[in-house]
Amino acid sequence: MAQKPSIPKGTRDFGQQEMAERNYIFDTIKSVFKTYGYAQIETPAMENLSTLLGKYGDEGDKLLFRILNSGDAFGKVNLDAFRSEEGIDNAGLTKEVCEKGLRYDLTVPFARYVVQHQNEISFPYKRFQIQPVWRADRPQKGRYREFYQCDADVIGSRSQVNELELVQIVDRVFTKFGINVLIKINNRKVLTGFAEIAGFPDKVVDITVAIDKLDKIGLDAVKEEMIERGLTPEAVAVIEPILSLSGTEAEKIAVMRGLMNGGSASGVVSETGLKGLDELEELFGLIDAAGVSQKVEIDLSLARGLNYYTGAIFEVKACDFPIGSICGGGRYDNLTGIFGLPDMSGVGISFGADRIYDVLKGLEKFPEGLRSSTTLLFANMDSTVLPYIIPVARALREAGLACEIYPDSTKLKKQFDYADRKAIPFLSITGGDEVAAGVINVKNLASGEQKQFSKDDIAGILAFVR
Repeated sequence: MAQKPSIPKGTRDFGQQEMAERNYIFDTIKSVFKTYGYAQIETPAMENLSTLLGKYGDEGDKLLFRILNSGDAFGKVNLDAFRSEEGIDNAGLTKEVCEKGLRYDLTVPFARYVVQHQNEISFPYKRFQIQPVWRADRPQKGRYREFYQCDADVIGSRSQVNELELVQIVDRVFTKFGINVLIKINNRKVLTGFAEIAGFPDKVVDITVAIDKLDKIGLDAVKEEMIERGLTPEAVAVIEPILSLSGTEAEKIAVMRGLMNGGSASGVVSETGLKGLDELEELFGLIDAAGVSQKVEIDLSLARGLNYYTGAIFEVKACDFPIGSICGGGRYDNLTGIFGLPDMSGVGISFGADRIYDVLKGLEKFPEGLRSSTTLLFANMDSTVLPYIIPVARALREAGLACEIYPDSTKLKKQFDYADRKAIPFLSITGGDEVAAGVINVKNLASGEQKQFSKDDIAGILAFVR
């Protein structure tokens, strides 16, 4: 019995129609990136695990796809060295047989790229990158194991003008798509302040990981997780009211400033938290001056569980479609330092193209003209007519018109069906009479309007079909 083909869970095939829609997404995002001075690069699908490990926290490291060393990877290893009374040291064995992994995101490879090519680039350095990433996550609606990210990063500048521009890029992209979004902003220093005023400054990662799950598991479960991660009930009680603050952005900052300045139950002052609030206040002042059209708000529960963020953090949600984050990012001050280039601050965002696709599809926001890449089909009534049609088709293509010649001489109904399935709007039927008269007939299949042109009147044909 023949094997039934399949693809791995969490991955997808994309047909021609879907690719037209996906390219619409990529092209729209690219066009906005370019208007802000970003230029494109690419990095390999695989990176050395030494580049990837430790950059995403314990949770992220678990989701890395590891690549088995080429050749007989296990044959080169002394397996007995990884056996003990407790069993097999799986982590040690994996490290021995896997030296590479598929990239988890585009930010860490970008940091590696900057360090490796630092003498070839000018700072501040703006780049965008549109490539697939892989995560060994549990597949579910809106969550894939292979998906595209569309990143824009600027590195070599600490100015929050860069954060403003990223907010403007998000605003412009989703306005072009016709999608209403909520842009949520927090600051990692404020999260550090949570830990400090709670009396657990060494637990900032544990607190962040728990808070990052607030939308998924709810406040009570987050409180339980923080206690499981070593916080006391008293410490959780200091953090809890912060997670449900409401009011204007100025009011939220004012309340938080009081708490960070010794006004919480612990009485602890957090200088780091106060600095984060200063940065939030400055950024929202810039956003107000810029006149962003999409809704922007401070969300003090926004954590984004990636260890490398050090300043502003962003998350974007669709307002009218139930799906997870469709864009996110933040500032990182220490990422290139891991690779030997200290004091190189950067900030970036990543658009989740696959989720954006689902939103555009669900809200029926794709433009109608994406359905077909071909504008005009030349019917093939008789192979003897081909030498007459081919030069006309070539001239139209050289003028930028997408056209096809049906390859086989067959029934006209079959060729009409082909045009209908591919949503080709115009059809040309040329027989012996047209050849003798030196003309080309072109029919609008939607309206039924038909016109006749001299075979040399390329401009006339173009005007009719456009």
